[in-house]
Amino acid sequence: MAAATWRYRGDSGAEQPALLVRFSNGRLQQSDSLQFTVYRNKDKVHPRKKHRRILVSETERLSYVGNNFSSGVLKCNSLCRYFVGVLDKDSGQMEVYNAEIFHMQPLLSDNIIAEDSREYQNKSYREKMDLCIEAFGTSKQKRALSTRRLNTVGSDVVSTAVSRAAASVIDAKGVTALIQDMTQEDTQNISSFLPPCNEDAEKPEQVYKFEDILSPAEYEALRVPAAAFVNITAEEIAKKAEEKSHCSFVLEQLKLLPADGKSRDHRARCLWFLDTLVKFSCLKVIRKKHPMGPDCPHTISRKLMKNFTSLTYNNGSVQNLISASMKAKITAYVIALALHINSFQTDLTVLQNDLKLPESRVLDIARAMRLRISNAKGLPGLEEDQKHKLGILSLPLPVQKAAEGRRKRRRMT
Repeated sequence: MAAATWRYRGDSGAEQPALLVRFSNGRLQQSDSLQFTVYRNKDKVHPRKKHRRILVSETERLSYVGNNFSSGVLKCNSLCRYFVGVLDKDSGQMEVYNAEIFHMQPLLSDNIIAEDSREYQNKSYREKMDLCIEAFGTSKQKRALSTRRLNTVGSDVVSTAVSRAAASVIDAKGVTALIQDMTQEDTQNISSFLPPCNEDAEKPEQVYKFEDILSPAEYEALRVPAAAFVNITAEEIAKKAEEKSHCSFVLEQLKLLPADGKSRDHRARCLWFLDTLVKFSCLKVIRKKHPMGPDCPHTISRKLMKNFTSLTYNNGSVQNLISASMKAKITAYVIALALHINSFQTDLTVLQNDLKLPESRVLDIARAMRLRISNAKGLPGLEEDQKHKLGILSLPLPVQKAAEGRRKRRRMT
């Protein structure tokens, strides 16, 4: 026989590796009676999925299954490489191929498979998708599935606890008494979102102090963006009115900017911040780091996010939300700033239209701020048949009263 030589046939990648099997329950005495079937993953692009295989063998008594991707796969496949050599005795040449070991385990009962199949058919589409993610999903998909299940369990626990607590309160106090309590507390709930109020003030400007609306640092940060308002011309105001790039209140006040440089700069800063508050109130979920654009100073963006948004959890992530209560808070600060701009009286109907709120909502907030409400002629830019409500801040402050005749509490959050 000629000298033996060998040739490696696994370089091209076209040859499939040879499959070496090992049975968990002993050794086979008659291997000729076995029939093997190999199932390959359809995904031929994914670097890991394209190598996944399931090997099935059947005998007269048992069926065996093995794979190379589950948690129970032999670790030797990832730590070692195996080869199979086929020797041609006549030529003395050996062909060497890549090999992979499969650990074959028996399926002991057909009934188990049938029961699992029936249970699987009864599952919903979402449950079936979750099972697929558990078996074949990526690490990111599996983490998202685990988080969603934890949130679902937490939500169910909270819902059950709230339902039990509500039932116990209703049983103890009665429905009629609860409705009366909610009516009395309605104004107090609105008041919790108002700027700090100094009821002992001797002047209107001391009731809602300007420093409580804009701190000195925030006021200084408005100098650069408000410069566009300081130098604005009548033609630019008319163009902005056509484009509706600013709210109606700001557009009308821009026409009335004082000529004095210091007063004009102060008014321009207040109008720029008020316009930003109104635009910010129209958002719902804040998804951007700088929701008001790059022109908004960082100090102002941080103030908006910290003071006028609520944190909420959605799909395992934290989001900033402008809830109904935060919109009420923004409205209160807009009214307070408008009072400082316009000699402590302002057209509430103009602000209501800019903020896109019902009139009753704005009036409730204005009354909670201790304003006197009266009818007034509207400013230009509004419907002629629209009745205007004027809010006036004057001393002494009117006595705060709970709303009468209300049977339903407005939802604040």
